[in-house]
Amino acid sequence: MSTLPETRTLPVPDGLEGERVDAALARMLGFSRTKAAELAAAGKVRLDGAEVGKSERVTGGSWLEVEMPAPAAPVRVVAEPVEGMEIVHDDDDLVVISKPVGVAAHPSPGWTGTTVIGGLAAAGYTVATSGAAERQGIVHRLDVGTSGLMVVAKSERAYSRLKQQFRERTVDKRYHALVQGHPDPLSGTIDAPIGRHPVHDYKWAVTADGKPSVTHYDLVEAFRAASLLDIKLETGRTHQIRVHMAALRHPCAGDLTYGADPTLAARLKLTRQWLHAVRLGFEHPADGRWAEFTSSYPEDLQQALDIVRADSV
Repeated sequence: MSTLPETRTLPVPDGLEGERVDAALARMLGFSRTKAAELAAAGKVRLDGAEVGKSERVTGGSWLEVEMPAPAAPVRVVAEPVEGMEIVHDDDDLVVISKPVGVAAHPSPGWTGTTVIGGLAAAGYTVATSGAAERQGIVHRLDVGTSGLMVVAKSERAYSRLKQQFRERTVDKRYHALVQGHPDPLSGTIDAPIGRHPVHDYKWAVTADGKPSVTHYDLVEAFRAASLLDIKLETGRTHQIRVHMAALRHPCAGDLTYGADPTLAARLKLTRQWLHAVRLGFEHPADGRWAEFTSSYPEDLQQALDIVRADSV
């Protein structure tokens, strides 16, 4: 396989008339708008021979030239035990695990820590071969800093049917989040698109041109300084709960990336966001019967909850 960059020359179809350069490239090349914007910012994109930025508009019949980056080296799965990863359910088609904090779902460039896939491999599990080599069997993910339930496909049948359920939004994904203050109303729906943060590329934000994102929340318990919420996701955007709660000005306790109060985090002895995937329900790919699994709070989140509850007595 060649590791040299290549230049692609693409005619702009009439249907993309007036689109921004980054949006047009994303549509034409099938990768993310963020990646297209990065190429334009690096001077790798020309429109009819002239270098252009990401926000300039294209016209039908014009030509875009893109210097594509060299292919990245393949990411390898390293079989490495994951301390604290609990097997909640295991059968011929799938395995349900409770992921500890600090563990990624699968390997990715720059990540040197443990992964769910590596932990399963170390424990002797064989997963479905569908999907990219480094994420075979993975049908959904949790943030590194979020703990809780994940399902991993072991059979090809399970991979296909579980992916379809996630696409069709029939999977019941429930989280508990301890958020600062008291949302008003105490139960509601947040329907706000999420895209890359306009300034900080490691963050996400509610943006006008983001992807549709819907979060439902209900109050479980109210405390003096915080509220424990039950959260159901309709969509599964990166950092969705964290971004939506921050947009309400009620960030997850301990989530310093999205504006949480560091004083409260210290008082609750939190070193990460208080967010846990507590319940996961789906139609089992083998027989279509509803399967549902739950996960209790890990020690650090339970300790923080005990502290905030005691402060409210």
